[in-house]
Amino acid sequence: MDKKVAIVTGAGSGVGKAVALALLKDGYHVSLAGRRKDALEQVAAAGASSGRTLVVPTDVCEPEAIRALFARTKETFGRLDLLFNNAGIGAAGLLEDLTVAQWKAVVDTNLTGSFLCTQEAFKIMKSQDPRGGRIINNGSISAHTPRPNSAPYTSTKHAITGLTKATSLDGRKYDIACGQIDIGNAATPMTERMAKGVPQPNGTTMIEPTMDVENVANAVLCMAHMPLDANVLFMTVMANKMPFVGRG
Repeated sequence: MDKKVAIVTGAGSGVGKAVALALLKDGYHVSLAGRRKDALEQVAAAGASSGRTLVVPTDVCEPEAIRALFARTKETFGRLDLLFNNAGIGAAGLLEDLTVAQWKAVVDTNLTGSFLCTQEAFKIMKSQDPRGGRIINNGSISAHTPRPNSAPYTSTKHAITGLTKATSLDGRKYDIACGQIDIGNAATPMTERMAKGVPQPNGTTMIEPTMDVENVANAVLCMAHMPLDANVLFMTVMANKMPFVGRG
């Protein structure tokens, strides 16, 4: 099949932007979803792919906005082959000082938003011809090991692992594959603070190495290129010298 169609959430910056541009370069038709229309339009312009991008301002905390995103994608491109569940936020502060509103904002964005997008992807993928598709969830190294003061973010990323496994299992009967990419210290606006130093488990602050975000985009492409009878269930892509493996 010549035409491949993808939806990328959180496509206006960082990992989402890099992955969207890589997919466009690879020949995909891509729906760019995110809260800031101007940022999405800049990504579309950078992709230089006339007729292969669809800008859909979307807040993944809003079920109606998610339904509209998938409906517009199907109406415009006719099908859906890949969903990259990437939109995510964190909440800064000591665990005991976080508000219920902060907790819910992270859960609604990182977990519920991914679940609702997965539901809509299933509805399209299981009924299209050729049937099936692939869903890639942006987990995080936090899905394995938390950072200090990251309870909402870490909790949702652990939950994404459960969602990935359940989606992989429930998607089999529809030829839907689901995998998760866990990313560590990709150089994006979200990780700029690493250059100034970030808190460590022993109470110190340390500058951490980062890696080019293009490494993440290439890894997502690798997963996306797999045939639907094969799956990369979990992949970790990280800055090689970051303090993740080991003790300290």
